[in-house]
Amino acid sequence: MHKQSLDLVSAQLNEGSSSSQLAIESTLPPVSAPVKQINDYVELKKRIKQEGLLNKQPVYYTYKLISIIGMLALSVTLLLVVHNFWFQLANAVLMAVASAQLGFLGHDGGHRQIFHSTRKNEILTLITGNLFIGMSNGWWLDKHNAHHAHPNEMDMDPDLDIGVLAFSDEDVRSKKGFQRWLVKHQKYFFLPLLALLGLDLQQRSIRYLLTHRKEKYHLLETVLLIAHYILYFGLLFYCLNPWQVLIFLVIHQTLFGVFLGSAFAPNHKGMPVLEKGSQIDFLRRQVLTSRNVHGGFLNDFWYGGLNYQVEHHLFPNMPRNNLRQAQKIVSAYCQERSIAYYETGAIQSFREILQFLHAVSAPLREKKVRTKRTGFGIRILLGKIL
Repeated sequence: MHKQSLDLVSAQLNEGSSSSQLAIESTLPPVSAPVKQINDYVELKKRIKQEGLLNKQPVYYTYKLISIIGMLALSVTLLLVVHNFWFQLANAVLMAVASAQLGFLGHDGGHRQIFHSTRKNEILTLITGNLFIGMSNGWWLDKHNAHHAHPNEMDMDPDLDIGVLAFSDEDVRSKKGFQRWLVKHQKYFFLPLLALLGLDLQQRSIRYLLTHRKEKYHLLETVLLIAHYILYFGLLFYCLNPWQVLIFLVIHQTLFGVFLGSAFAPNHKGMPVLEKGSQIDFLRRQVLTSRNVHGGFLNDFWYGGLNYQVEHHLFPNMPRNNLRQAQKIVSAYCQERSIAYYETGAIQSFREILQFLHAVSAPLREKKVRTKRTGFGIRILLGKIL
């Protein structure tokens, strides 16, 4: 497997630029990218198509649909028939796993990986998203399409627009009040914040449907979202008492967020950040801003295929089970073209993310020397933390 360090990834993005700072150095200004030819991607896509890796995989996705919906059905059945609350705490974990897997399945449908028919993919994503996990399909599509078009590009990638985190010097300076304090210590808050991801997706979905009434399936999305909450809370209150409902809900929703966040975060966080409007060809834009996470089939399940982030960004409509084979072709091709291709382990990926977050927020922790005039002259004030 062809592996490159983050230093080489950043060096290629900084090629031809006077700036040579890396994605995990202290000040982290967004890097400028040079203009490249686009024919490299055309050749790579030709090789991928020759291997049939963009062909639909009906058998695989039939299995995924049955197994994931079956997992959710099992969790609901256990809620109805088992009257031991300690057992239901474990069931909350099972429901969180099922919810995350439904999210990944909806992600595949949103990228048209499952069916040839756009309508069938949309129906699937409305069911898995709005009905099963309470996330608006329209909101997710708007956000995710923008991310794919501009990964890690300042002011263009919505995944960099997180109020309680900062990814550049400019981002750090824009924070005020409590957000500024959180960013100052963001290295320590990042992992706990993942627990809130599921709830954040749900509240953003509600706000989106309230403000985007011309969205394609607005009425249907709204009805399905309301149905989700009626069925979800109705089931919990039917099977459990109020305190038990609260505990079950906290476990389910926080673990749902952790499972999703642990799969999403390694994709781009801690990788080079592009300036807005950076001129860089599609192939290098996707490869140099993405991180793969190596591992076996358990990784493929846990990450929902997003551990092959480079391949997914290059070929968003590629069925998930073909990504592993595509990785061999893409990594070898990048080596031929001297394009830095980055892959690491799960633990190391989070180590790099935390290093990045700590480095970018360093200016907020620097001690400043400030002078203040008094009646006795000038007094030096040390240790002032911004």
